[in-house]
Amino acid sequence: MKLNFDPALPIYTQIVDGFKQEICSGNLAPGEKIAPVRELAIELGVNPNTLQRAMGELEREGLLYTERTSGRFVTNDIELIQKLKSELTSGLVEEFLCKMTALGCSIHQIKQLIDMKGEVKHE
Repeated sequence: MKLNFDPALPIYTQIVDGFKQEICSGNLAPGEKIAPVRELAIELGVNPNTLQRAMGELEREGLLYTERTSGRFVTNDIELIQKLKSELTSGLVEEFLCKMTALGCSIHQIKQLIDMKGEVKHE
């Protein structure tokens, strides 16, 4: 996982968000084993305590679980992953719509722009 940290935000929350995106996108599959904390901390260039705090938060939310002798894994709860994905996408759409309407775009114009960009991407 590669994260570009924003110095204005707590690192552990950015790690939590990064894991959520990886889980929702399928880059981290349900039941997949997560690398050990020390290994991930080195990979991300963060303090192991910071990473441990993020892992704890993800476990509290049910997105990761620990098996004592085997390590840490992504949840197998597909409904939970779908719910998270729905929440994340809904937030992105709301943010997008707020920014576009702040620029003076109508919903009709926004739909046209999305259609045009969608057509360009499929070409």
